[in-house]
Amino acid sequence: MRRFRLPLRFAASGFWPHAPRGLRVRLVVAFLLAAAFGALLTAGLTFHRARAAILDRAEETAVADLRTQLDSLAPDLTLPPTAQDLRGLSRQIDQAGGARAWHASASYRGGEPVAASAGTPPVPDELRRAVQDGGRAVHQRTEHDGRPWLALGMPVAYTDDSRDTGTGKDTGTDADTSADAGSLSGLTVYAVFPLDDDRADIDALVTAAEAGAVPALALALVPALFAARSVLRPVRRLRHGAERIAAGELDTRLDAPGRDELADLTRSFNAMAETLERDAAELRRLEAGARRFAADVAHELRTPLAAMAAVTEVLDEDAASGVLPADTEDAVRLISEEVRALARTVEDLMEVSRFDAKAAPVHREDVDLRTLVTKTLQLRGWAHDERVRADLPEPAPVRVDPRRIDVLLGNLVANALHHGRPPVTVAVRVRGDLVRVTVTDRGPGIPDEALPYVFDRFYKADAARPRSGGSGLGLAIAQENAALNDGTLTAANHPDGGAVFTLTLPAAASSPGTT
Repeated sequence: MRRFRLPLRFAASGFWPHAPRGLRVRLVVAFLLAAAFGALLTAGLTFHRARAAILDRAEETAVADLRTQLDSLAPDLTLPPTAQDLRGLSRQIDQAGGARAWHASASYRGGEPVAASAGTPPVPDELRRAVQDGGRAVHQRTEHDGRPWLALGMPVAYTDDSRDTGTGKDTGTDADTSADAGSLSGLTVYAVFPLDDDRADIDALVTAAEAGAVPALALALVPALFAARSVLRPVRRLRHGAERIAAGELDTRLDAPGRDELADLTRSFNAMAETLERDAAELRRLEAGARRFAADVAHELRTPLAAMAAVTEVLDEDAASGVLPADTEDAVRLISEEVRALARTVEDLMEVSRFDAKAAPVHREDVDLRTLVTKTLQLRGWAHDERVRADLPEPAPVRVDPRRIDVLLGNLVANALHHGRPPVTVAVRVRGDLVRVTVTDRGPGIPDEALPYVFDRFYKADAARPRSGGSGLGLAIAQENAALNDGTLTAANHPDGGAVFTLTLPAAASSPGTT
């Protein structure tokens, strides 16, 4: 059966076009949404039950009133009734309805219902069929002219000795008295009346729910803020603790009161910080031991190496004079080369140990970088070597430690001659407040997988040839010397082939004279 619908005016909640930022805002919004959903669900269930109770009460009261009226009016009706009798019965029922404002009509043996007035709302066809088919009282909610109505249909039964109202069972109720106590008389009475009062009661429930929603959300804001604060306080402490550890304060520890998940997370944080502090202390101890070991070894080797170098010089003189046999002469030269290589390695180790100990002295001077490049090439015999070219077109004033820049450039050129192919070009250029020195060779270049590690200590690109004529410390020392002079040293491959090492230094304020 078709039922009328009462309006439900709960306002729909809107949503933000963008998700709120910040954990506090998200927690408060989530808490309020949960509170709003709970309030809406509770209000909806309460409204549904109250609405059903109001309408059920109206239906039961209407059926009982109509039955009472028929019990008093139907026995006076002559059967079979005429249309005038049916109209009169309908008028009496309307008059007896009083404040309920009945609109009654009556029919006999399935005929058209006869109403007391022409303005009576029509009886739904489904209701008429349900009464005729079931032989019992039926009620149905419907709408007419935009208003809710309740339509009742009740057959009249009688026995051989008396007449009585038949009662039946409503399709929407659970119990009613059956009309089987007597045979049906064929008379059926219909009544329709508005549910305006009941609708007003239901609307009052909706209005009350709407009026209570805003205060409920406002009250929910207080526990929402409290909950957000209680959750965010340990999170904020964890953030500050993580920032302190990132800054190097590995002794950072946090209080972990309580036994909830955040307290467990705080205790895990403390355990992590303790492990980091212990591991960092162990690493520092091992690193300091390694540095001290390298420095001690290098220091202890200097004296015997100096003696060995003096002996090899004497042997070199004998080998050059031809007084030694050929095999002995070759062995002497080999020993001399290895002793000199070992001496260079020891000196490099001593230099690295000074870098690690932050004890490397720096003596800055205002010089022209072209002068430093020229002196480096002259000291190592490369000034007139066709394998090395100098490109020094303009003055390049810098304030650096000349000795360290000399070592740096010497290592770069030696590395280019050893691992690349000549000619090796040393070019100086001034670009604004920076001075750049590039050392370029014409060799095969640096393998791509080796580029990130060329400045690592003891790193050699060709692992299959560990004895490549160097200690593997030259480029590492060059980079350290660049950093001590506020510069940078980078390695790359030239598009036309060959490796390119670029030293970048800050330019000095004025151009110094040539030294």
